[in-house]
Amino acid sequence: MKEKELKFEDAVKRLEKIVAELEDGNLSLDDSLKKYEEGVMLSRLCSKKLNEAQKKIQVLSKKASGEFETSDFKGDDE
Repeated sequence: MKEKELKFEDAVKRLEKIVAELEDGNLSLDDSLKKYEEGVMLSRLCSKKLNEAQKKIQVLSKKASGEFETSDFKGDDE
């Protein structure tokens, strides 16, 4: 499956499975490295998708006058 076709939720599920497999300790060194590399790719993909979503979110707030205004969402890293 191509990276762009992978949904965020599916990437997280796959990443969780990889973590469990690595924690079990039953993989060979080569298989562990392959799983680790896939996990890094999935982690980066999830981070990218979260950043893209964050840029799309707007915050609705109420002014002292009672009017509402929207502003861009500012995450923890901003």
